[in-house]
Amino acid sequence: MTINELTDYGMERMTDEEIEQFLGTRSLGIIGLPTGEAPYLIPMSYGYDGGSTLYFIYVVGSESRKATLSDQADTVSFLVYSAETMFHWRSVLATGSLRQLSEDELSTVSDAQTPIWRPELLEAASEIESTRVYELTVDEWTGIRHAIEPPTFAQRSSREQSN
Repeated sequence: MTINELTDYGMERMTDEEIEQFLGTRSLGIIGLPTGEAPYLIPMSYGYDGGSTLYFIYVVGSESRKATLSDQADTVSFLVYSAETMFHWRSVLATGSLRQLSEDELSTVSDAQTPIWRPELLEAASEIESTRVYELTVDEWTGIRHAIEPPTFAQRSSREQSN
């Protein structure tokens, strides 16, 4: 089914303002990097500028498949979602270009734009290993949500009895 068909069941498209607010209140998503085969999917913490740019800090060490694929990619996707219950969830899919920031450009990135939450493991590794900062310039985004009141027990029971 398409998103438009699912609106009959309570799905709604998010406005640009709702997408910006959602991205500004989350800190974790999944980046999809193109490969010759299936996309390479990685959970990533991110920073957000409040507009159309997301920031990522990569711990690269001596080798990094993520950095190599990022440097080769023309277009990437980034999915941010929240699923509080089966009746209340939201997701935003952002697509755009990803590039590593130069040393000079790093000085213009504020603390507010860098990821505010990162796993402790990556924090510890970034103190010793090499890091790179990448920015995703969003060309297109789509946000959808489903937020309805859960059915009562009586409503669920009657639905099950009709099957």
